Amino acid sequence: MNEGPVLCLRDVSFAYHGREPALSHISVDICRGERIAILGENGAGKSTFFLYINGVLKRQAGRIYYEGAEITDKNIHMLRKKVGIIFQDADSQMIAPSVRAEISFGPMNLKLDRQEVRKRVENAISFMNLEGFEDRPPHCLSGGEKKRVSIADIIAMEPEIYLFDEPTASLDGKHAEQLERILALLHEQGKTLIVSTHDIDFAYRWADRVLVFREGILAADGTPFAIFSGEKLCREVGLKCPTLLRIGKILEEKGLLKENGRAPRTVEELETLLRGE
Repeated sequence: MNEGPVLCLRDVSFAYHGREPALSHISVDICRGERIAILGENGAGKSTFFLYINGVLKRQAGRIYYEGAEITDKNIHMLRKKVGIIFQDADSQMIAPSVRAEISFGPMNLKLDRQEVRKRVENAISFMNLEGFEDRPPHCLSGGEKKRVSIADIIAMEPEIYLFDEPTASLDGKHAEQLERILALLHEQGKTLIVSTHDIDFAYRWADRVLVFREGILAADGTPFAIFSGEKLCREVGLKCPTLLRIGKILEEKGLLKENGRAPRTVEELETLLRGE
């Protein structure tokens, strides 16, 4: 599904006033349709990276390109339109008195006509299974329902790149599974998905690619297998080995998996492997 870079950063650095750099000399290409997990300890630069590529933070050093066009102060609105961010705390994203008004806010800010706003809002409500919630106050919803509304907010904006900041934080198992189904549906639509997470098992089974941040630098960039198989890197940045990768290593030691063979990334793959298929 990847069609080449849609977002490119070149030697990007950023520092909050009077502080050490939160991002330092970051160069990375983000391809259309990728599923990327962002890993790193708290304070490693993950949230700043999101705010930077979403256009919330203005450029300080380095260059950023979207679909080949360099982003400047004059066209930074392009990033804000094309890159949507779903914050960890859904309450911080909600400002309207009803779910419908909340989801309408973004499209209205794009200065779309009423008919287009209405269409986008109805599509987002349907996509997130929020029928019947339209007139309810967002702040009276459960945590899982608020998360669905916050995602619908961004879906109505129709961005090309979705940024999810710790999306499973505070969600129970049922709602975490629901979130993964939503990610799968967005991926089927060709959207680029970037998820910041501390859930290494999720990152290992879900992502096409993993970016690891450490103290403001991009410490590693590779496939989940390559990243989590790097024992030295994992020790340095505090990453544990995903459960299924550990199981794969045990199977290899027992002769049930070929050396350097394909380790299972999902339970379904493990079952297939054990059946010898």
